[in-house]
Amino acid sequence: MAQSRPIHLQGRPVGSGAFPLIITPLVGRTAAELMGELDAILPKRPDMLEWRVDFFEGIADADAVVAAARELKRRAGAVPILLTRRNSTEGGQPVAIPEAAVVAMYSLACEARCVDLIDYELSNAPADIGRLREVSAANGVAMVMSYHNFERTPDAETLVGRFAHAERLGADVAKVAVMPRDPQDVLTLLGATYQATQALRIPVISMSMGGLGAVSRMMGWVYGSAATFAVGKSSSAPGQLAIDELRATLDTVRRAVRGQ
Repeated sequence: MAQSRPIHLQGRPVGSGAFPLIITPLVGRTAAELMGELDAILPKRPDMLEWRVDFFEGIADADAVVAAARELKRRAGAVPILLTRRNSTEGGQPVAIPEAAVVAMYSLACEARCVDLIDYELSNAPADIGRLREVSAANGVAMVMSYHNFERTPDAETLVGRFAHAERLGADVAKVAVMPRDPQDVLTLLGATYQATQALRIPVISMSMGGLGAVSRMMGWVYGSAATFAVGKSSSAPGQLAIDELRATLDTVRRAVRGQ
């Protein structure tokens, strides 16, 4: 079994130490919807919340984003918040603002310290990645650098290379999510995850998407993935399982793997 590296925030590991962390998305389109989602999700005890800000209809107003993030953080208490914008090519919602405005919004959120982590795609311009790495580090906000492929699963060498590229760029966490076309693709993703954990110094998160890839959300931690995503109220990606069902499955897998 691969040794998963914990995700650290402010020098402290997130969660109870029982891998993987369960991250639950928030996809409300208004501040009121977000708070309603949060109230429904918190009793289910997620380890982390991911605010998918591309669903938020006020995304073009950076001050509105920060205000909503501050309220989420206040209500979430000790549960960390990951701020994520995905565009339509990354499986997200259409974002009707230029990338410079997205970078400015992320930067303002980091400077306000109203989120604990940000996620930014490796396919973005190197200058934008560098800018966000600089501002997030200066404000104690961890940075996830991610690669998504909603069409296929590249070969293992390519996937390991994506993890490694994130580390070279200074990521605190490297994430890869790909779409399988057959069961072999799922094995490719899991194998690449294991290889990355042997070669990298930072935590990695990986998943094979869709129904075929659901096994990776349950078993990925065995191969070194530090976290998995589960539905608290509404899904943000294909193949996500309900948090209660996923937790029960993870507990069963943990006992089997550890011989308990």
